[in-house]
Amino acid sequence: MKKKLPSFIEIFRSLIKIPTISSEKKIVDQSNKNFVDLLSNYFSELKFSIEIQEIPNTKKFNMLATFNGNRKGGLFLSGHTDTVDFDEHTWTNNPFKITEKNNKLYGLGTVDMKGFFAFILDVLCSINMTMLKKPIYILATANEETDMSGAKYFVKSANIKPDCIIIGEPTSLKLVKAHKGHISYSIDVIGRTGHSSNPHNGINSIEIMYLIIKKLMELKKYLKKKYFHKDFSISYPTMNFASLNGGNTINRICSLCNLTFEIRPIPGLTLTQIKFLVQETLEKIIKKWPNRIFLKNLFFSVPPYEYPKENKIIKIIENTCKLVPITANYCSEAPFLKKIAPTLILGPGSIEQAHQADEYLDCSFIKPTKKIIKKLIKIFCQ
Repeated sequence: MKKKLPSFIEIFRSLIKIPTISSEKKIVDQSNKNFVDLLSNYFSELKFSIEIQEIPNTKKFNMLATFNGNRKGGLFLSGHTDTVDFDEHTWTNNPFKITEKNNKLYGLGTVDMKGFFAFILDVLCSINMTMLKKPIYILATANEETDMSGAKYFVKSANIKPDCIIIGEPTSLKLVKAHKGHISYSIDVIGRTGHSSNPHNGINSIEIMYLIIKKLMELKKYLKKKYFHKDFSISYPTMNFASLNGGNTINRICSLCNLTFEIRPIPGLTLTQIKFLVQETLEKIIKKWPNRIFLKNLFFSVPPYEYPKENKIIKIIENTCKLVPITANYCSEAPFLKKIAPTLILGPGSIEQAHQADEYLDCSFIKPTKKIIKKLIKIFCQ
């Protein structure tokens, strides 16, 4: 019997309507409580048990919806509830209202990634849940777009053992088995100002930063030469210098210079190894200029991830859903959720739409996404 929930497009509209922006800026950051409450109501109607978990020191919440939770194995579908911020001047559509145009559904979070929950709910309404012998878990996390604190906190207390986790990030319905990590740094160099006519009376922080950048360029070349993963389109760890700021007046010695940069490691290169390599690279310069060079992590770090090759589940999904595993250069919550079960990334929409003005889901993804979710439920829950 078909369960009674609003239609797919009505559910979609209701999810996009609720703002859930995550941001490092407190004035922009929003709670996801209303969104989680709405999701909870939908899954409760489908006879799922609901657990809502508050993330410490935030106004953010995770939701776990469970069906057949007293049994072993099953399928775990995961998505994040938050979106990035948006620039209203670059959007031609209302970010919080689904706009249907040119066979596309426009709205903030349509692919990244509120829309995934609409697909799950619609599929569940179309199947006979009483025929399922194993559990289905639906996780909705908080703060994926900032520090991934929702997923990190969830795994600390999770006491479930599904057979497989699918994260519904927009992969264009391609099965992502591995992705790169991310670590970012800020370096401050404190010099001593003075009049530019007498350089010996000051310490120019830009000149010290020049030496630092030279050393980091050597590390960049080392990473490219030393580490290789054939499955990635960019097969080596990348380093990007993001910003360089220093000085103010043309006739003064620069007393403060700041550099930010990021490294995206491939599987096989850990965050701990990167931290060691960065510190080792800069060690001599830091010793030469004591109390003038300050290195710190910027934002949050995500480890690289790779699906365990020895696991048979990927072959089952490949064969049943007719999917070929690929890799991605972006990050996901997979490195954290893998502590619970083998994890893959698979979802509707293109990653090219994520974090973009006038984000949209191409409607060509609708039917195949529902078909794949149905197959996954059949594989792992019947």
